[in-house]
Parts: sequence; C-alpha cells; structure tokens
Amino acid sequence: MPTFTGYLRERSDDELVALLRSRPDLASPSPATLSSLAVRATSRSSLERALAAVDASVLQVVEAVVALSVPGPVVAADLPAAVGATDEAGAALVERALRLAIAAALVYPESADPDAPLVASPGLAELLGPYPAGLAPADAVNRRGTSPAPVDLDDLPALLEAAPTGARPVLDALLWGSPVGLAPSNHTAAAAAVDWLIRRHLLLAGESRHVVLPRAVALALRGGRTHPAPAFPPSLPDDVPHRPASLVAAESAAAGERIVLLVARLVRLWEQSPPGVLRGGGLGVRELRRAAAALDVDEREAAFVIELANAAAFIADDGEDSPSFAPTVAVDEWAARDVPDRWVTLARAWRSTQRTPWLVGGRDERGGVRAALDPELQRTWAPRLRRSVLDVLAEAPPGTVLDAAHVVAALRWRSPRSVPPASAVQAVLVEAGRLGVLGAGALSEAGRALLQETDPAAAPADPAAALAAALPPAVDEVLLQGDLTGVVPGRPSGPLEDLLDRTAHIESRGGALTVRFTPETVRRALDAGATADALLAELEAHSRGGVPQPLQYLVRDAARRHGQLRVGSASAYIRTDDPALLAGLVEDQRLSSLGLVRLAPTVLAAHAPLRELVEALRAHGLAPVAEGPDGQVVHVSSSIRRVGRRAAAGARRRASDAAPASTRESVSDERLLALVPQLRRAEAERAADEVERVPGTVLPPVRRAPAPAAAVPTATTPDVGTADPVDALVLLREAAAEKAEVWVEMIGSHGVPQRRLLRPLRVEGGRLRAIDPARESELTVAVHRIATVTRAAPAPSSDQHQETS
Repeated sequence: MPTFTGYLRERSDDELVALLRSRPDLASPSPATLSSLAVRATSRSSLERALAAVDASVLQVVEAVVALSVPGPVVAADLPAAVGATDEAGAALVERALRLAIAAALVYPESADPDAPLVASPGLAELLGPYPAGLAPADAVNRRGTSPAPVDLDDLPALLEAAPTGARPVLDALLWGSPVGLAPSNHTAAAAAVDWLIRRHLLLAGESRHVVLPRAVALALRGGRTHPAPAFPPSLPDDVPHRPASLVAAESAAAGERIVLLVARLVRLWEQSPPGVLRGGGLGVRELRRAAAALDVDEREAAFVIELANAAAFIADDGEDSPSFAPTVAVDEWAARDVPDRWVTLARAWRSTQRTPWLVGGRDERGGVRAALDPELQRTWAPRLRRSVLDVLAEAPPGTVLDAAHVVAALRWRSPRSVPPASAVQAVLVEAGRLGVLGAGALSEAGRALLQETDPAAAPADPAAALAAALPPAVDEVLLQGDLTGVVPGRPSGPLEDLLDRTAHIESRGGALTVRFTPETVRRALDAGATADALLAELEAHSRGGVPQPLQYLVRDAARRHGQLRVGSASAYIRTDDPALLAGLVEDQRLSSLGLVRLAPTVLAAHAPLRELVEALRAHGLAPVAEGPDGQVVHVSSSIRRVGRRAAAGARRRASDAAPASTRESVSDERLLALVPQLRRAEAERAADEVERVPGTVLPPVRRAPAPAAAVPTATTPDVGTADPVDALVLLREAAAEKAEVWVEMIGSHGVPQRRLLRPLRVEGGRLRAIDPARESELTVAVHRIATVTRAAPAPSSDQHQETS
C-alpha cells in the first residue's frame, strides 16, 4: 500500500492544484516540499478545517471508509450500498461525494485501478472519534478485557424472535446513534432484557453499567449499512415567501441609503462631542443611548451603526490621556462620494469584519454587560458565518425569503461539523436587512454582486452600480411651506442633503422626505459659520416656490440673537492698579507671541502660559509676580524634568520594534499554478540529496549506549531511515494510521541516543504516543527528541521459514 506522501507525489499538477484549492490552508504559507505538504495535510488542525468545510454527503462517505476499513478493504463500489443509496440519484450523490473527498485528500485509492481499496488520510480516524458512523471499534472488549465470543449472524433473526420483551428496543436505541448505553440498575424488564442480550453476546458489558453494541451485530442489524440514507441537500418548502424583483430592489435601495445617512449623522455627532472610552476599551451605556436618541433608532440598531463605522475605520480611539472615540481622516474622503460608493465601502467592511454587533447588551462569561466597541467582541468566524448565510440565500431562486430556520437547515447539510447557532444566523439576517444586502427579506442584486466580488469563478460584478440602478433619481429641489416644513419629492441630491442636514431635522422618510426648520436647527447652521443672507440664498436656490416669509423671519431672528454673548479662552492674565503700567503692551510687537488682549484698562488676557508670561514681562524690564486663585502671591520656580529608567527603556524598545506583520494574502489560482512546479523541483532536489547521503551518518558520531536486549527484534531492519523532521512526522502518522511498527532513534535526557521498535498511536501537539511491544508498555516522546524514523521490515511468515529451511 502506498504511503500518503507517495500518493501525493504521484498526483498530477491539476490534482495538486485541486487539493490546494479545496483546502486553502495548505498553501498559506507556501509549503517547501511535497513532504511538508503531506505533514500539513495530515495535521489535526488542517483535517479539522477540511472536515468543517465538507457537506453531509462527503462526511458520510469519509465515515463509511473509516468505519468499514477494519477489518477488510473498502472499494468505491461498496459505498452506495453502505450509505443506503438505492436509486440513481443516491448513487450519483455518493459518486460526487467520493470525488470531492479524494480531491481534498481526505481519502485516497491505493492505486489507479477503479477497484482499488480506499484508504483514509492518516489522522482522520482519530479526528472522527472512537465510533465513526456510530459503530463500535472492531477490537472492542468486555469489562474483563477479553474479546467477545463470536455470534452466528445467520441465526440472528431467529435469535431475536426468541428475545424477551424489551430486547429489540434496546438494540434499536443503540443501532443508529452512539453504540454505548447505560444499563438500568433496578430489577426491571429492561434490565432483564439487557442481561439476556449480554449473555448471548449481542451486547458487550463495559465498565461500570455501560454496554456496547458490537460492530458485527450492528452491521448485521443495519443490513451492512453505515448510514440509514444518503444525505441529500434540503429542499425549499412550498410555503416559502417570494417577493417581486421591484420590491426587493426598492427596499434594498432604501435600506442602503438609510445606513449611509445614519453613519454620516453618527460621524457629525461625534466630531462635535466625541464620547469617552471605558477603562475596558468599550463605549459606555449612556453614550450608546445618547447616540440612539440622536440617530432616532433603538439601541440595537445604534450599536450596529457604531460597530459598522468602526469596521470601516471611520471612528477610532484617539489615544489621548483621556481617550475618546473620534472620527478619522478617512471620513472626509468617504463623505465626498456618491451614495452608492459610500454604501459599497460600508458593505465591504461589514462583509469582512470580525466584529459581532449582535452581542452588544448581552452578558459575557463573567456576567458583565458587553459594551459596543468592546475589544472582546472579536470573533474570527464572523466573516465566514456571513459568507455562508449569504451563500445559502444566493442559491435560492431570486426573490426567495428564507428565515433563520431554513438557513440553519441548509448549513447543517453544507457543513454538518460546524453548524452555527440559530441566534447568530438570525442576527446576520437582521444586519443584512439593515445594510440593504437584503431587500424585503430576499437577497438583492447589490447583495449578490457583493458576494460575486470575492468569488474568483464568478463573473465580474459592481455592487455600487447594482445599488445605483435601484436608487431613484436624485432631486435637487425642496418645497418650502409656511409652517416651517419642507418636502423633497424623492431622494435629495448631495448638495441639497448637506443643506438640509445643516439647517433642519428630518421628520419622516418614505416616497418623500419631510424636514422641519426650528430655531435650534438654524442656530446650528449659524454656529458652523453661515450667515443669514447666505443661508437664505442657499434655500432660495433649491426652493421650488421661493422662501416663505415665516422661514425668513425665523432665520433672521436667529441671526440677530446669535453671538450676543462672546466666549473666549485665556491661559493667564495681567492685572494692576496703575493703568499706565499696561500702556503699550498690547501694541508692542516684541510681545506679540503672548497673545495679549485688553479686557479692561487694568486687565489684560494672554494666550501664553503663566510661566512664559512672567518671564517675558521680566525680560521686558517689568517686575511681575504670579498670584493664585485667592489673590495671594505665588513664587514661580523653574522645574527640572527627568524620564524614569523604565520609561526610557520602553521608549528605546518601541523605537526598535519592527513593522507589524502584514495580513495573510488570499491564495489565487495563479499562485497555486506556480506553486505546484516549485514543490516538484524542491522534492526532486531533496530526493537527490537523500541519494547522496551516506548511510550511518544521519547523526553526529557520539558514544552509543548498548540497547536493551528486549528492544532488538528477531526480524531484520533496514539500515537507513530519515532524519528529516518533515519525513519523520509523515512516517509516524502513516504508521499510526496503519498500526505498523517503526524503528525510532531518540535522544534521551542525558544526550545518549537510543533505538527502539515502537508502534505509534498518535502524533499530536509535538508529542508521539506509542507502544513498545518488547517492553509491553506505552510511552510519550517529544518529537524534537526523535533523530531518525525507519519503517520496520515485516516479520517473515511461517511458510517463508519453512521454505528457507
């Protein structure tokens, strides 16, 4: 039987590219040789990712190969009957699943013959657990550690006919689920039935009160099947709602425009009064409520808007001594774009962010309330969850509305080993609806284009163009009314939207936009630097019938009262009882840097700090003294500042830090096509090096301790093995999967090499767990202590001994 590494070496370039495409983690970072690719492909983490990505039909085929490989070989023709396929559709599904399993190197044939036995990838059986397909191990033993007596399976129907009441239900309960059960402890009919089954070896008595259904009995009762029926993808119920394309497009466009406006309003709110950062790094509950009230949404939607702006890098911790969340410079460029382009930026950020806004307000493991922008809301699986949910919606006919239950059922078939909770799926659907990826509950054309962007096999798509096609044409005029309201008959243009945002507040949205002008909204525009004349001129330019007189009065009255109170800032002041001492100080050009302002004949204000002001006046020939808030004289002394040793060392450390590592790039088809020839060349160079290597020089010459006599087998062993760590791991994993013996040369704690014949059980976490047959013991060895690994030659059979003699 070829090894897994040998199987990979025999694959064509197209087959290796298919392997790397189906399991992207194998290509990032790029493996050095095919041997290192084999090590990575048989590692527990990579196998877990591969199993988490396969659908239920592929998982059935893999479980059937693992479960039926002991004691005899399994061929492709056995699989349809094993998984219960009774028609052409089931056989086609099994054939497709086997093809995908072989492409992902989860199973592989021993040779190119179509009837060649199938072999599970090393380490796969351990990952599937002790009961693949619900079957007990073939070597299961009873509580006394002895093998069970064989059962005449041909006589099984007659034996069950004579079974007492309750025996068959016990077997049925263990037949398709876990083969391990708990026997009743009291003297009941069920306990008597279990005891009857144990005496006739139809059940094995395990530890304590546990009983096990033997594999042979289970397969006989199942009719030789590992699964009751093939796992077909779920079909859509007849009562699934469907929405017309026009409704989906309109709802998607409205939601997309609304989320853009909400993010813009949040940015304007926080650029005026940025909220503080909690000690744990999140946003306070009061600030969340304030943002929800300002945006006129509930707290859950406000948390989503805040997290979305954070994912798009529009807000961030400013890093000050009293930190706060403030808008970033990226906002300015984003705000200058059209609505479709702004929406695409937000949608892409949502698609790829690891943030989970739906967890805001819930309780963490310590019982505390999760805050918005909390650093602990990161989940690495969040982008994959969004993608999988949207993929399910994309496979449904256009306009189909799927709820969380339908999506979870589809995901249970698509990835049965990583089914997300229904609450997370429901949260993704809600977020997609708020964002406009869904319209009226169905996937919109803009959302479909957003998915196609990340699919290299799909046709090029432009989400911005898809949303722009659904948006109504922009309107550049507003109908101003005498009751201080305005109506925009459609979607306002960029300049009109900016004007209304500065001068009014929104009362309602729908087919038309209704706004209201108030003294507070007009004062907000005046605070930003507008004048009454300029404001009225802008309104006149966008008004269909001119500016009504009540609105003119409102603007001019607000402008008349605006600025009657003046507020300024000063760092220090100068006061004296003699106005002559202050004469000419304000006009003196040598003191212009102090920013002196005359407040009264005997009082000057200054922008310069107190110490700088005192020193400048003394240099000018005056003799000022400083005073405190109570008017008492304060003597200003020069201060000497030093940096502590620890802070200085930290500063030097930060200065010498390297640049942060870049994120892992996605693996393209071009890179995969170029990677396979590189692996071929590296493998050929490595094989040439192995040929030139002299046997016996694998280790440096050291004094060897004599090996124990019990560790030397009677069979002859090869003289050479592998000292390459990559090949050693592959050999150990293959030996564990084949239950074969290998010679392992390891370095002891005192640096003395020792050679022992071992049967590996598991290679995981940098450690080898193996059985020493000569010592009849089990040991665990760190992988870095293993110098060489060599396959043990099979012991000659008795017939060979007779021929030799």
